[in-house]
Amino acid sequence: MTLAATAPAAAPRQVRWLLRLHRPALYVWTGLVVTVAAALLWLRGPLTDASAAAWRQYNACRHPGSCLYDQDAILLYKDVYQYTTFIVLALPFLVAAWAGAALTGRDLESGTARLAWTQAVSPVRWLAAKLALPAALVTAGTTVLVLLHRLMWSAGEGRIDTAKTWHDIPTFFAGGPITVALALAGLLAGALAGLLLRRSLAGLVAAVTAVAGLWTAVRLALPHLWPSVTRVGDLSGVPSHSGITVDEGLVTATGARLPNPHCGTSGDCLARYDDAVGFYAEYHPVSHSWPLQLTATAVLLAVAALLTVAAFRLLHRR
Repeated sequence: MTLAATAPAAAPRQVRWLLRLHRPALYVWTGLVVTVAAALLWLRGPLTDASAAAWRQYNACRHPGSCLYDQDAILLYKDVYQYTTFIVLALPFLVAAWAGAALTGRDLESGTARLAWTQAVSPVRWLAAKLALPAALVTAGTTVLVLLHRLMWSAGEGRIDTAKTWHDIPTFFAGGPITVALALAGLLAGALAGLLLRRSLAGLVAAVTAVAGLWTAVRLALPHLWPSVTRVGDLSGVPSHSGITVDEGLVTATGARLPNPHCGTSGDCLARYDDAVGFYAEYHPVSHSWPLQLTATAVLLAVAALLTVAAFRLLHRR
């Protein structure tokens, strides 16, 4: 009877203890999300409107050098866009660094984890409590900022001449669920690094390195995660296309593909490829944006699941 009564109360106590232990990190995370969200809303509304109006003034000028237009509004929009995009992309690295240093590494380094395990808290329950609440907060906060970034970008599309295209890599990553999945993977990579190395600083370095490796791997694999579209033109040059380029080059009469010789307008250069009949371009158009986003997200979530299993197996063995 006593065990049944105290067991349900253990979970709320663990949550309160976790919040008390990591209160500074919670305050920093909340402040960061609120600040960046406010900047993105400011960017989506007043800054986008002011920059769009300035571009209309500029485009209406027959002689831009002698016309008045609000250049400061254009530059402010560009600067705030770059800063907020960078911060959203940096979230997985910040989460991984905190998880590797403070979530598990510090407790194992100081011995407080073993103390908790001797006081009716099993290692598995300890790790589950450590991961559950941070995972929820990281997912919620990153999702909010990613959604706001996408809304901000779409507000300037077609209105601002220097607005980034959908396939601009920072814009693509910051405005989709890839960043949310990468932040979760970073949290779990940090937790695993802390368990493995049992040192806060070593866990921090290993976690950040792991996220950098994941980001690079996804960036390189992204064009190959979904079937691409191919356009073939004549020998005047690579067919015009807009999107994520996968490959481009020469195509022969037999259908074989050759690397792009980058001949430009040089006839002598192209003469060396006498069997070539045209140029081809293999790319992903805008209709592939969401398939690429969702496929990459699924891959990262699978990696996060594997990291979770590895963390619990490592803890069980020790």
